[in-house]
This record gives sequence, C-alpha cells and structure tokens, in this order.
Amino acid sequence: MLPWAVFAVGTAVLAYVSRASLLAPRSHGFYRFFSWEFILALVLLNAGAWFREPFSWRQAASWFLLIVSGLYLFLGVRSLVTKGRPVKSREGDSRLIAFEKTTALVTTGIYGRIRHPLFSSLLFLAWGAFLKDPGWPAALLAAGATLSLYAAARVEEVECVRFFGPSYQMYMKDTKRFVPFLF
Repeated sequence: MLPWAVFAVGTAVLAYVSRASLLAPRSHGFYRFFSWEFILALVLLNAGAWFREPFSWRQAASWFLLIVSGLYLFLGVRSLVTKGRPVKSREGDSRLIAFEKTTALVTTGIYGRIRHPLFSSLLFLAWGAFLKDPGWPAALLAAGATLSLYAAARVEEVECVRFFGPSYQMYMKDTKRFVPFLF
C-alpha cells in the first residue's frame, strides 16, 4: 500500500511541475514527464533491494551509475544557471522549467561534451535503479524511461534549433547526445 501512495504523491508532484508540458505533447517536457514516471516506478519496484548484497558487482555498478547521475545533474544545472543566463520568462517557452529558460547557448563544461547532461543523468538513474534488482518488470520500466528520454532529447533539439538557430546546429555536430565520445 505504501509504494502506491508514494507513487501517487510522486506523480502528483511531477504532474504539477510538468503541467504546462502535459498540455503540449510536442514539447520535450511532455516526454520527460513520462521518463520521470518510469523512473519513479522503477525506484519503487526495486526499493527493497537497494542495500541488499552491498558488495556484489551489480550493486557496485548500480552505485557507480547513481553517482554519475548525481554528478551530471549537478554539473548540468550549475552550467545552465551560471552560463546560460536564464530569465524568468522567455518568449514562446512558457513550458520550460525556470533554469531551462536560458538566453545563451552553453557549450562549455559538461555541455562541451554532451548536449543533454540532465537527460543523461536520468538515464544513469534509471539503469542504476534497474541494476538494484534486474528482472523483466524492471527492464521494461528502464526501457520505457530510455525511450522517453530519447524522444525528449530529439524534441528538445528541435526546440533549441528554433531558439538558438545555426549556432545550435553547429554545436550538435561537435557533441554527442548523452555519453561523451559514444552516443
């Protein structure tokens, strides 16, 4: 009963944060909401296994992914806030979260290697949570999060080209989407 209550409260919070995006199915926030939902369900599904067998290879790999997830989140948000010159309101982008309303294209720091460190953070979180207790239900949730994040990144790239123009297109040629040097 408790996991369902936590899921319901978590969904309410995520829906509130995503309320503008949920009304715009062609926005990156629409797909991000579903990735958050898949990850929330995955974390709750595997909650009992987070500290089981603490020295197994799966736990070590899981904690590595979770730490990288936190690092990408921190570096990504910090870069957007300090270098992106976010504003309270950006014309045509009412669906964005406050720190996403940047007015300058950030191409240094973690953004010098990948275009979507915040989505990468969520990918690492999903697969780190999956490794806590792998199984078919967990695999389906992790795959759902991955597909949702891929869709969100593709849509966000279209949004960024629309806002930043050719400079974002050039930036796309010089960086990977999620993992430096790989993908």
